[in-house]
Amino acid sequence: MSASLAGRHLFLFGAGYCARAVAAQALARGAQVSATARTAEAGAALSARGIRPWVLADGHLLERMALAGVSDLLVSTPPGSGGCPAFAAVSEALAAGTALGALRWIGYYSSTAVYGDCGGDWIDESRPLAPMSLDAQGRALAERHWRGLARRRGIALDILRIAGIYGPEGRNLLAALRSGRAQAIIKPGHVFNRIHREDVAAATLAAMAHPRPERVLNLADGAPCAAAELMAGVAAMIGCPAPPELPFEAAALPPAMAGFWAENRRLRNGALRALPGFELRFADWRAGYADILQRALDPR
Repeated sequence: MSASLAGRHLFLFGAGYCARAVAAQALARGAQVSATARTAEAGAALSARGIRPWVLADGHLLERMALAGVSDLLVSTPPGSGGCPAFAAVSEALAAGTALGALRWIGYYSSTAVYGDCGGDWIDESRPLAPMSLDAQGRALAERHWRGLARRRGIALDILRIAGIYGPEGRNLLAALRSGRAQAIIKPGHVFNRIHREDVAAATLAAMAHPRPERVLNLADGAPCAAAELMAGVAAMIGCPAPPELPFEAAALPPAMAGFWAENRRLRNGALRALPGFELRFADWRAGYADILQRALDPR
């Protein structure tokens, strides 16, 4: 059974797909959870989940004491050209001395795209960064900013470099396969790395519960495979025909998608598996999609 987080106050900068799963697990373990919201509707949705919302406008928290009493901070907001948009707000609060005096841990959601193209090699966290896309460059810059702040303040920091995320609630291939719209792009030797949303959330809380002065973790299931293999396999699981194959050269992908296909790497996850208090629940896409399908039949 997971250890209690009673007495901890987790603040989420960004309450997206994975962060909401982190919140649900943290609340179940007794933590208090707050999060940023940009609209009243988003705030109401957070409140319905038991999360206290705080208004964020132009990168600034409108309430000075929003971060008061926060012990743990998870940042999942996407980067801008200047790095992480949450960094200024946290730096301001620390400099003012009116909040975050209890802060003991920061988690930053980065991306494995910071490694750039590795030619399909197996890599781990020691691989030098070579970000290619603007998003990956922004995340690499944000990593440096958070690392500097954590070192200056003596706060534990986890940089969590996440592979391709999938899971329930629409973040999967099921709708595309059932509609017949899916195409299996074929690029020999190319693979993608993945991780289920619930494993992202569980790893995040394990890192938070067992902090280190500074740690970098690849969040990936360790079972990279070709996109066509995944699509054919999931199609078979749901009784659909395998999608038609399309050579990469004929795919005419938009620039952002073409950028994903321009990079090829295989991620080792030994450091993730060694994380205290964490056990990978979904070792590959087969286990992950079996669970997604089971939950669709029985959502309890």
